[in-house]
Amino acid sequence: MSAPHTDVEQVEAANTAFYEAMERGDFEDLSALWLAPSDLGVDEEYHDPADTGVISCVHPGWPALTGRGEVLRSYALIMANTDYIQFFLTDVHVSVTGDTALVTCTENILSGGPAPKGSEELGPLVGQLVVATNVFRRTPAGWKLWSHHASPVMTETDEDEDEGTPS
Repeated sequence: MSAPHTDVEQVEAANTAFYEAMERGDFEDLSALWLAPSDLGVDEEYHDPADTGVISCVHPGWPALTGRGEVLRSYALIMANTDYIQFFLTDVHVSVTGDTALVTCTENILSGGPAPKGSEELGPLVGQLVVATNVFRRTPAGWKLWSHHASPVMTETDEDEDEGTPS
């Protein structure tokens, strides 16, 4: 595969790398994909973090997390408690304006928790549908994730459909 040449291709590659790092449970790679003050040529010890593009993250059902420490801790926690996760991205749309890029997508997630006690198999697999917005910022090292916001998609269940039908 050739290297991406356009901004849109580069942002798509960065977005894909983010989800692939999650699937592999590679915390080091995932951390490197998030914007850091050093990516902006700023020394953290001498500047207000608000001036350095503070990162933020909202996981489905979680409060807003701000700052590199909080955000990366959340991913460490998720990775430590998820034995298997796979993302099938659909409805991916990339928009680039200057040094900022916006990616919206639907995360079709398949995940499995820890194995039942005494078993070596995965826990039950669960499917989830989530819409996400990922904001990237251009740095000398490439596009870095500035913000991730994901929200669950409410779907009708058979039980909901039965409630609307007279008995």
